[in-house]
Amino acid sequence: MNNVRVRALETSNGRIPVRVASPSEKISDYYGSNVFNKDAMQKYLPKDAFKAVMAAVESGAKIDRKIAGEIANGMKVWAMSKGATHYTHWFQPLTGATAEKHDSFFDLNDNTAIETFSSGALVQQEPDASSFPSGGIRNTFEARGYTAWDPSSPAFLMESPNGKTLCIPTVFVSYTGETLDYKAPLLKALHALDKAAVAVCEYFDKDINKVSATLCIEQEYFLVDTALANARPDLSITGRTVFGHSPAKGQQLEDHYFGSIPDRVIAFMHDFEIESYKLGIPLKTRHNEVAPSQFECAPIFEEINLAVDHNQLLMDLMDKIARRHNFKVLLHEKPYAGINGSGKHNNWSLGTNTGKNLLSPGGNPKSNLMFLTFFINIIKAVHEHADLLRASIASASNDHRLGANEAPPAIMSIFLGAQLSRVLDDIEKSVNDKKMSPEQKTDLKLNIGKIPEILLDNTDRNRTSPFAFTGNKFEFRAVGSSANSSNAMMVLNTIVAKQLEEFKKEVDAVIKKNVKKDEAILRILRKYIVDSKAIRFEGNGYSDEWKKEAKKRGLSNFTTTPVALDAFVTKKSLALFEEMNIFSHREAEARHEIMLETYIKKIEIESRVMGDLAMNHIVPTAIRYQTLIAENVDNLKDCGLKAEAFSTQIEMLKELSTHINGIKKNVDTMSAVRDKANNLSSIRDKAIAYCDKVKVNFDVIRDHVDSLEMMIDDEMWPMVKYRELVTIR
Repeated sequence: MNNVRVRALETSNGRIPVRVASPSEKISDYYGSNVFNKDAMQKYLPKDAFKAVMAAVESGAKIDRKIAGEIANGMKVWAMSKGATHYTHWFQPLTGATAEKHDSFFDLNDNTAIETFSSGALVQQEPDASSFPSGGIRNTFEARGYTAWDPSSPAFLMESPNGKTLCIPTVFVSYTGETLDYKAPLLKALHALDKAAVAVCEYFDKDINKVSATLCIEQEYFLVDTALANARPDLSITGRTVFGHSPAKGQQLEDHYFGSIPDRVIAFMHDFEIESYKLGIPLKTRHNEVAPSQFECAPIFEEINLAVDHNQLLMDLMDKIARRHNFKVLLHEKPYAGINGSGKHNNWSLGTNTGKNLLSPGGNPKSNLMFLTFFINIIKAVHEHADLLRASIASASNDHRLGANEAPPAIMSIFLGAQLSRVLDDIEKSVNDKKMSPEQKTDLKLNIGKIPEILLDNTDRNRTSPFAFTGNKFEFRAVGSSANSSNAMMVLNTIVAKQLEEFKKEVDAVIKKNVKKDEAILRILRKYIVDSKAIRFEGNGYSDEWKKEAKKRGLSNFTTTPVALDAFVTKKSLALFEEMNIFSHREAEARHEIMLETYIKKIEIESRVMGDLAMNHIVPTAIRYQTLIAENVDNLKDCGLKAEAFSTQIEMLKELSTHINGIKKNVDTMSAVRDKANNLSSIRDKAIAYCDKVKVNFDVIRDHVDSLEMMIDDEMWPMVKYRELVTIR
């Protein structure tokens, strides 16, 4: 057996669980201990400074520079009391990862060492913007960019074996004010949604003055032993295996799902949960997922901006802490062929300052009408902007997963459940543009009043739906496991905000015609039910029949990222972003270019890794094995045996040659079309070429390599096999 593979397997087989000690028996004793939260602020800030931060968090009020100085000083004292020596503005550039530049509190004053942290250091910093993706907004020689403090997401301490750093969540913008990160557009979308939703809530409850979008992100991931991962260059470089024959036992028996969690994995989970709790990440659930060596964790609902920050932190924590346990976390959407990939299920809802979940009906027709108003407007928003929502979750890695009989299809649709669908059908039949009869009003009120009872029993889920209503929330299941959820949530909240604005205008116009408010609302809702009916689907989203039906309904099916991303810069989307103050045309077009560039780079890296492994690892191994067989044939001939005695070997020699030649031919083709693609001037044309010309060679090359894996002597095979990768010992 190949020496690298042997050593990796021996090392992996010798692992034992790492012992992890809890800071306390109760999580509540240390939850949020590394967060500059409300309790910490009350202790370390003057009253005026504390009130200013709370006003900024709750209503977006600006913080005076003098007050900012008091906040900075209190934050520094708190951080240093816990052992911090450095601080950083923590931001989310368009690389997909988080970014930070550390500065120490240390300074010199007349050659005297002191610790300082000014209001300027808290509120704004100037990292080099030239090396981050900008989509042409920034030239290399125009390096200036700014990070600006986001008070709505609390500062926190990041621990390492060699110290602690105060991390301040920030937005990242260019010198000219264009957004260069994920957070700033999300905050704008949340502000737009709050404003639009409050205006609609006034029809029902005048006490509502704030609406917050809330989110629970279920995070799926794979674990693999570090020794095995390091023995697979494709896993180390791309996060997925470009080659590998399916193991005899994968997920067929479904025995891994919710099964007993392996001891090494429990130790890892316990460790990253402890660190998550210290950072105020409210993890609630952990379990085995469907595929072997796949797992999931999920938190309690939080306001979206904080939920996204926490998910980004969680992924970073998992990666760091996995090393302590000799694991590598795989967040790629499809690290292994033939078994399920991973997603990031975004459970989204709307809550008010009065404690009302707007996607949870009340106990009477009036409160249920409020529920239906938001429920139907969300359906209408998704129908109107389905292509943009699809673009928001498009990526090279998510293309492997969407529509693969394990995840939602690339076709955007909404699952409501049979009972709620009947409610909408009844409204469609009962309400029209004419004045409602007393009988119609009574029937409708009786039907609407039954919604809580309906939802009590409506617990079924459609796991094939990309956007499903699941009781008191919508679950956007199509987001990729490695993605920053900001992009999808920015789009979702923007389109819902826009739809609520349109609804308010239409209802007010009907009310001006002396139509009573409730009747005006129902008229518009009926129109929306009719207009958006095509997006509702209750069946199997994996089926070919649904693809045909969706086409008849006029729904798009963008199966690849370069084409799906076009929706980001259509006239309709550009107008939406500009009107809702999310992006200027220039910013939206820059985002589109960055997403295309990212796609190209990822496919290019995979292509190069595949070519390297195929020609430098697989083909030489196949030739060595072919030589052994050829020598065996020669020896048998020398013994005087007839040809039929070694006919199997002859067939094997021919088959080996077929696969060796097939690999060489297709790797050469792939390299040639890659060179041609790189010479294209249009970024979109280049992405299309990578998708249609370069990527199409992947499966062909893989088929040849995986066939060789099943032919060549196991001891000679150079790469760790699937059966070894997906088994945690």
